[in-house]
Amino acid sequence: MLLLQTRHRMTAPELAEQLGVSVRTVLRDVTALADADVPVFAERGRYGGVVLLPGSQLDVSTLSPAEVDALKLLGLDPGQARQLDIESTTRSAHRKIAARRPPGHQPELPLSELIVVDNTPWFSPMPRIAGIAELARNLQSGSRLRIHYRRSAEQAASWHSVDPYGLMAKSGRWYLVADVDRLPRLYSLERLEGWEVLPEVRRLRPNATLASVSRDLSAAVEDLGAITITATLKKDRLDLAQRLLGTRLASSQPIDAGQVEITVIYDQVESVRQLLQFGAHLHITGPPEAQAVMRDVARATADLYQS
Repeated sequence: MLLLQTRHRMTAPELAEQLGVSVRTVLRDVTALADADVPVFAERGRYGGVVLLPGSQLDVSTLSPAEVDALKLLGLDPGQARQLDIESTTRSAHRKIAARRPPGHQPELPLSELIVVDNTPWFSPMPRIAGIAELARNLQSGSRLRIHYRRSAEQAASWHSVDPYGLMAKSGRWYLVADVDRLPRLYSLERLEGWEVLPEVRRLRPNATLASVSRDLSAAVEDLGAITITATLKKDRLDLAQRLLGTRLASSQPIDAGQVEITVIYDQVESVRQLLQFGAHLHITGPPEAQAVMRDVARATADLYQS
C-alpha cells in the first residue's frame, strides 16, 4: 500500500522485487486486499499493473521506534544497512515518508530521488564481516566488552577489555570505537575475531561521545606521520587519479595545457608505490625520499624483466 500510494501504479514484478517476494505472492495479496474492500486492483495487458485508486490514503502518521532509529543513521548506504540487518526497517521508513507527500504534481524532484549514497571505495569491494549486526545489538546493552583482536603487527589475536562508544563507518570499512584504560582506540572489524559481553556497565569519559571520539581518532590517524608527495601528472590521467586516490589526492593545479601538479598525502613514504600504476604519466618531484622509493622499485622491476 505504501509503495502504491507513492507511485499509484506498479507492475507485479516491480512490487515483488521491492518486497522480496514472488510475483504469485503479490497477486495473491492484491486479491486479498481487494476482497477486504481496499481500493486496489490489477490491470491486465501490456501496460497493466497493480493500481491504487487516486485519493486513497493509508495512515502513515507514525514511524515505529526502529524506523526512527534507522532514519537517524544518516549516510549509510543499502549495503551497510544490510550488514547491520536494518535494511528492511530502513526501506519501510523511507516508504512511509515517501507516502506522506501531498498528492498531485510535484514542482521539484526531491533530492532523495537524485542522490545515491555508496560508501564503497572504487576498486575495493566492501569487506565481508561476520556478526556485525549481532555486535551492534550487543552494544545497545551499554555494557563493557572483552574483544579478541589481532593488531596489524601481531600474528595472533589477544584479548582486551574495552569500554565501547559504538561503531564508525569510514570509507566503506567498519571500526569499533572504544576506550582502553580511559584512552580512545580504533579497532578494525576485519581483525576482530570475537567478543564477549561483560556484566559491567561501560565507563565512558565525561562529555565524550561517539561522534567526538571518532572525530578525534580520525584526525589523529590522518596526522600520524603524514607525508606530502608532489608530482606532475598528464592532464588526461587526472580523472583516473581522482578515482584511485580518493581523499589522498589533496590538490591539483594546472601547469600547462597537458599537465597538472598534484599533491598526495600518505601516512608513510613506502605508500608512494601506489603511484607506480600511473607509469610514465606521473613524475614525483618531491620529497627526495619518495623519489628514492620509486627509483629503487623501478630498478628492481627492470632487473626482474631484464632477461
